Amino acid sequence: MAQPKRYTITAALPYTNGPIHIGHLAGVYVPADIYARYQRLQGRDVVFVCGSDEHGVAITIKAKKEGITPQQVVDRYHKIIKDSFADFGISFDVYSRTSAPIHHDTASEFFKQMHADGKFIEQVTEQLYDAEADQFLADRFVIGTCPKCGYEASYGDQCENCGTSHNATDLINPKSAITGTTPTLKSTKHWFLPLDQYQEWLNEWIVEGHKKDWKPNVHGQVKSWIMDGLKPRAVTRDLDWGIPVPVEGGEGKVLYVWFDAPIGYISATKEWAEATGNNWEPYWKDEDTKLLHFIGKDNIVFHCIIFPSILKAAGDYIMPDNVPANEFLNLEGNKLSTSKNWAVWLHEYLQDFPDMQDVLRYTLTANAPESKDNDFTWKDFQARNNNELVAIFGNFVNRVVVLTHKYYDGAIPSPADFTEADHQVLEGIKTLKADMESSLEQYRFREALSILMKVARSGNEYLASQEPWKSIKTDQERTQTVMFVAAQITAALAVLSEPFLPHTSAKLNNMLHLDTETVNWQNLSESSTYLPASHVIATNQLLFSKIDDAQIQAQLDKLEATKKANEMENAQAEPQKDTIQFDDFTKIDMRVGTIMKAEKMAKTKKLMVMEIDTGIDTRTIVSGIAEHYTAEELVGKQVTVLVNLAPRPLRGVESQGMILLAEDADGKLVFMSPEEAVKNGSSIS
Repeated sequence: MAQPKRYTITAALPYTNGPIHIGHLAGVYVPADIYARYQRLQGRDVVFVCGSDEHGVAITIKAKKEGITPQQVVDRYHKIIKDSFADFGISFDVYSRTSAPIHHDTASEFFKQMHADGKFIEQVTEQLYDAEADQFLADRFVIGTCPKCGYEASYGDQCENCGTSHNATDLINPKSAITGTTPTLKSTKHWFLPLDQYQEWLNEWIVEGHKKDWKPNVHGQVKSWIMDGLKPRAVTRDLDWGIPVPVEGGEGKVLYVWFDAPIGYISATKEWAEATGNNWEPYWKDEDTKLLHFIGKDNIVFHCIIFPSILKAAGDYIMPDNVPANEFLNLEGNKLSTSKNWAVWLHEYLQDFPDMQDVLRYTLTANAPESKDNDFTWKDFQARNNNELVAIFGNFVNRVVVLTHKYYDGAIPSPADFTEADHQVLEGIKTLKADMESSLEQYRFREALSILMKVARSGNEYLASQEPWKSIKTDQERTQTVMFVAAQITAALAVLSEPFLPHTSAKLNNMLHLDTETVNWQNLSESSTYLPASHVIATNQLLFSKIDDAQIQAQLDKLEATKKANEMENAQAEPQKDTIQFDDFTKIDMRVGTIMKAEKMAKTKKLMVMEIDTGIDTRTIVSGIAEHYTAEELVGKQVTVLVNLAPRPLRGVESQGMILLAEDADGKLVFMSPEEAVKNGSSIS
C-alpha cells in the first residue's frame, strides 16, 4: 500500500480468565505498541484498539469452580489486565470489553444482517452432550485426544499443543470437563459460516497475494488450512453466557466467541469515535486505511480466515494489510501456562521490580519470538539490564549530563569548528534512524531495538575517543564542541527510544527539558542540532539500576516452588501392594516412641544411629535420614516405630525396628508423628 491516510491497529483481545503474563506482552502487546507509537511519532493518523474478551466457555468453567458468576470473573480480570497494560505503557486509544452494550449491539447487528442476507447455513447436527450435567459440551467443556497430533488434553475447539482448530466432535475419547463422564451425541440446531465458499477468494488474496510480504509462519499456516479444504464453521453455541443469538430459533444459544470477539475491534473503534467525536467508518471501510492485526500464532486461523470471511460476507469492510503474528515465548525452558502458574505475571513483576517496566519491555523485545519460539530466562533478563541498559544506554546519558553540569553548570556549551569525527557521529544518527524506520515498517522490532542501542554505543565510543575529561585541561573549545555533540546524541536517544522504552524516554525528555514540539521524530532527519547552545538541562537521574543476583535468585526460587507444587498436584501414588488378610495386619506392632539420642554413622552419608524409648524398651534403630535431619534436630522428637520387625545389621550396627516416614513435595523425608504428645509405647491401630 502507498502511504495510507490512516492506520487501524488491533491487538488480540486478552481472555479475562486470568491476568496478563510476559508471553502475552512479548507476543502481541509490546510489538503492537512499538508500531503504534512509531506511526504516531511520524505524525500519522492512528487508532490503536483492544479490549477484554469476556465470553466463552473458559469463563464459565472458572466461575463454576470459584462459585461466582461469570460477570464477577470478567470484572475482576478486566481491571487487572487494563491496569497492567497502563502500567507497562501500552498506549491503546481505547481499551474496551466485549460485555459492553456497544459490543453486544454491534455483534448482534452483524449476525442479523448476515442472516438476512443468507450468509449462514442453518443445520441440525449432532453435538457432544453431558447427560449428567444436562448440557451440550461446547469448546472447553470437553477434553480429548487431538485428532492431528495425539495430544491427550486437547480442548474441543483448539489443541494447545499443535495449535490446530477443530470441532469438539473431532476429538478422540472425549470427556466432559464438567463431570468427567463420556458424552453422548445429541441433535441441536446451529448456524454455520460456509468457509468453503470463501476458499477461492482467500487463496487468491493471501496465498497468492501475500506470499512475499507476510511472515512465513502466517502465510504457511493459512496455506495449509486452505490446502486441507475449508469447511462450514458453526458461529453459535449452546451456552447461557455470551451474546444471545438475535434471530428466531436462537433461544438458549449464544454467538460463538470467535464470531463475536474480533468484531470487538470494530465496536471498540465505535466507542473511541463516540468519545472523541470521530467517525469510525473510515477506519474500517476506507481503502486508504491500513488495517493491521497483532496476534500470537495460535490466533492466525481466526484473524486470517474466519474474521476476514465475516468481513467479506458483511460487505463494505477492508481487509488487513498484514497480520504480523509472533511465535510463542517460553519461560526457563518450559511452555508458559496460566493453569499451571508457570508464568511471570505483570502485576507481580512490578511488585518485585517497581518502576522497571522498560527493562522488561526491552528484554522481551530483544528476545521477541518473531520467527521462532524463544525462551525468557531471568539470567538473560539480568544480563540485558546490567550489561546493556545500565552499562551502555544509561552510562552514556549519565556521563553526558554529569559532565555538562560539572563543566558548564548544566548549560549546553557553544561549539567551535566540527571535526570529521563530529560530523560522522551526527550524520550517523540520521542513517541509523532511517535503518530503524525500515525495520519498523517491516515489523522487525528486535532489529529496530538493536539499532537504538547502536546509537547509544556510538555515543559511548565518541566520548571514549574524544576524552573530554582530558581535553578540558588543555583545549576548552574542543571540549565545548565534544560536549555539544554528545548532548545532541542524548537528545536523539530521548526521541528514538520512545516507541521501545516510553518511561525512559519521558524521564530523559524531562531531564533534558526537551521541547517535543521542535525536537521530535520527524526533525531528527532535518537537523543535527536538537539542544541549542545555552539550553539548560536538569541534574542527572539514573535511568536504570543494576539488578543483583539475590533478586534473580528470588525469582528462580518462586518458579522452583511452582514446579514443586505442580509435581505434587500431578504426582500419582504408587500402585497398591498385594492384598493382605486381617490376620496379617494384626501381626504388625506400631508404637509411638521418643528419640533419646542420635548420632550420624561415621563414613556414611545417609545413616543415622538413634536410641529410641518405645515404652516397652530402649532400642537402637538405624535409619537413612542423615541428609534430611541433624542429630540435634532429632533428639526429643516423637516418632512412629514398627517395633516387631526382625532385627538386621547395618554397617555393623544391629537395627531393631523401623521408623515410619513419607516424602514431601521437595523430596524431604518427614516423620509420621502424632499431632499431640502421647505416652511412649502407645499402640497405632
